[in-house]
Amino acid sequence: MSDQQPLAADEVLDVVDEHDRVTGQAPRGEVYAAGLRHRCVFVQARDARGRIFVHRRTARKLVFPSLYDMFVGGVVGAGETYDEAALREAEEELGVSGLPAPTPLFRFLYEGPGGSWWSAVYEVRCELPVVPQEEEVAWWDFLPEDEVEARLADWQWVPDGLAAYLRLRERRHEGR
Repeated sequence: MSDQQPLAADEVLDVVDEHDRVTGQAPRGEVYAAGLRHRCVFVQARDARGRIFVHRRTARKLVFPSLYDMFVGGVVGAGETYDEAALREAEEELGVSGLPAPTPLFRFLYEGPGGSWWSAVYEVRCELPVVPQEEEVAWWDFLPEDEVEARLADWQWVPDGLAAYLRLRERRHEGR
């Protein structure tokens, strides 16, 4: 599989400014290569017992291959809303259909390893049996939050997902 092209390089994305206003469109491969700001969604999926879906990305991913993530999600396509992308990406990555609409929590501008993108964070309860996409997910499990916390220092996490998780954790602690 290593001789195949990366996935979805031709998908067209909206390019946005620092205020999340659309300034143009470009294919995903060009957006990544040129470091153009775009939009992404992060969906924290929990099972009926409240455990978090955690996975390791495949080696073929365009961004952060083979790293762990505590969110499902991805880029927002050109003309697509954050809400539409959140549901689409969650259903695709979890391999389910009929998922309830993910609940929007907050947005932030990620600036770090890999580039800069507007990030919308969601949560969803997934009580359906999951069959994650083999092209996207190399390993997965539902883990209790305390185990996710224990693995933060041990596993190599995608930096944008880790940034989203830490912001989400901070918001939840402030809400107590």
